[in-house]
Amino acid sequence: MSPESKTCAACGRTIEWRKKWARDWDDVKYCSQACRRRGVTSQDVDLERRVLEMLASRARTSTICPSDVARAVAPDDWRPLMEPVRRAARRLVDRGEVEITQKGSVVDPSTAKGPIRIRLPR
Repeated sequence: MSPESKTCAACGRTIEWRKKWARDWDDVKYCSQACRRRGVTSQDVDLERRVLEMLASRARTSTICPSDVARAVAPDDWRPLMEPVRRAARRLVDRGEVEITQKGSVVDPSTAKGPIRIRLPR
């Protein structure tokens, strides 16, 4: 039986246990070399904070789109921030601070493809 999966510290996706990591599983923090290099920057922490602030400023049942946060941060050049905002949302899901939905249903942030919405947990 393999150990329980964990979440990547950088991108928030699920890391599945691999046999080659058997000796080091407790030390595995990142799902890939790219995530290890990127890590969690001060911009990433700021995006997490902005997601939570934007949700707090709306009705408890409201949702936001990652583009809402990206446009608030960089109105003229928001598109490059879309994936960083999605990563921030996945990390917040791992901590239980938000939920990610598609078509009104909560989805697994590691496998969600296409448009997502972010909301506070119900």
